[in-house]
Amino acid sequence: MPVYQYEAMDNTGTEVKDTIEAGSEAEAQQKIKAQGFFVTKISEKGRGGKKKEDEKKKKKPTGGPRKKRGFSFGKVKPKHLCTFTRQLSTLQDAGLPILRSLKILEGQSKPGPLKNSLIGVIEDIESGNTLSEAMSKQPKAFDGLYVNMVKAGEAGGALEVILQRLAEFKERAQSLKRKVQGAMIYPCAVIFVATAIVGFIMYYIIPKFKQIFLGFGTELPDITVLLITMSDIVVRYFYLFPAIPIGIWLILKIIRKNKTGEFVLDWLVLKIPLMGQILSKSIVARTMRTLGTLVASGVPILEGLTIARDTAGNAVFRKAFDNVYAAIREGESIATPLREARIVDDIVVNMIDVGEETGALDNMMYKIADVYDEEVSVLVDGLVSLLEPLMVVVLGFIVGFIVIALFMPLVKLLNDLS
Repeated sequence: MPVYQYEAMDNTGTEVKDTIEAGSEAEAQQKIKAQGFFVTKISEKGRGGKKKEDEKKKKKPTGGPRKKRGFSFGKVKPKHLCTFTRQLSTLQDAGLPILRSLKILEGQSKPGPLKNSLIGVIEDIESGNTLSEAMSKQPKAFDGLYVNMVKAGEAGGALEVILQRLAEFKERAQSLKRKVQGAMIYPCAVIFVATAIVGFIMYYIIPKFKQIFLGFGTELPDITVLLITMSDIVVRYFYLFPAIPIGIWLILKIIRKNKTGEFVLDWLVLKIPLMGQILSKSIVARTMRTLGTLVASGVPILEGLTIARDTAGNAVFRKAFDNVYAAIREGESIATPLREARIVDDIVVNMIDVGEETGALDNMMYKIADVYDEEVSVLVDGLVSLLEPLMVVVLGFIVGFIVIALFMPLVKLLNDLS
């Protein structure tokens, strides 16, 4: 088996030189990566030694052709971007040049949107652009928050510190998102399975009982007639049931094309019991953490508000941030227009007010985000705890209704026969 000689770096930035046995260079890189190292250089340790390396140099020019981007669609997944940011932060903290760091991470990335974006960033940097300028040309991977923080880090000469903050921000946001999604998997799975079982009973089982009851020639109870009517509707119009949610989704999309319609829908969503609270508090946590991170990184407050507004994802909050933006341009503080918007609790407004007076606005926003992250976790746990008994009651009612509706004609028939 061929032996490969490699140079790599561990998570602390320490350079490692060693050899490894593998069937191919790709396999060798995978083995080295599994040990937690970043490969910077690798070559096969052939029998010919230096002669073999000279032959390779003759065959391959030192400059090398530009890498071609593969086909990909969609944006970079948040999980992949989070991992990339942490790795780039580690390499920068170790003192590697930014171009070399990007080439290392691009070489380790799997084909997809992130790899294509990194190839584009590397090409732009080699052409003379700064890192923030190169990243701004890759919107599928790097949003306004990312680009502006990198730009602030370049201007202040503290790119490694900014990348650490950015990595922590991405990891916190990803952790909260995973918690909410994980908590909703069980209720969604139960609802899906229950719907499928009830649909099967209504489509296949009830019609067979209908034929049996018609053969008896006896008058059916009202509850049985209702069940058979519902079954007939399912059998006759089964193709409409998948179309109903799709139709509702399309109608909502059309309404959201209008600004007024979008605002009304988002306002109604925030008024849903418990779910509205979870959404509202998660938006506050996300926007406050975003704005705090930007302010701490040296991004101007007006630019930070614009970016935080875009991360809200809700028209009600976007309008409130627009009012705050306009008020700050006229010389007011953040707290006053935020209090008038009535989209956050008084404690949030008071903490921001104190942060502005003491010059520790970013720290106050971090604390607000931490508190609201914890409240979202508690509300999600409460929602799951509420849904479990509620689903049991609803399913029990449905099963009981079907059982009673099917057995009442049989009981009546037995009474008639006796």
